[in-house]
Amino acid sequence: MKQNTHPKYEAIVFHDLASGTKFLTRSTATSTKTIEWEDGKTYPVIDVEISSESHPFYTGKQRIMDSAGRVERFNARFAGFGKK
Repeated sequence: MKQNTHPKYEAIVFHDLASGTKFLTRSTATSTKTIEWEDGKTYPVIDVEISSESHPFYTGKQRIMDSAGRVERFNARFAGFGKK
């Protein structure tokens, strides 16, 4: 097998800026910013704006769009389309 063809797969912390949650996982991503984890070791950290902890789909806090009003506006706008 060829040497040095794959990136390093190491432990890294992802910090969700929206909820403040931190995840320790493994990734090929790298960062110069570091953080001391609960186990006392220092790991690189990557700040993400949204993750499964803060995304509305995963948290169940989705907003429901008013689709009835949109359909009515669409039908009113194109009511005469195609008629001669």
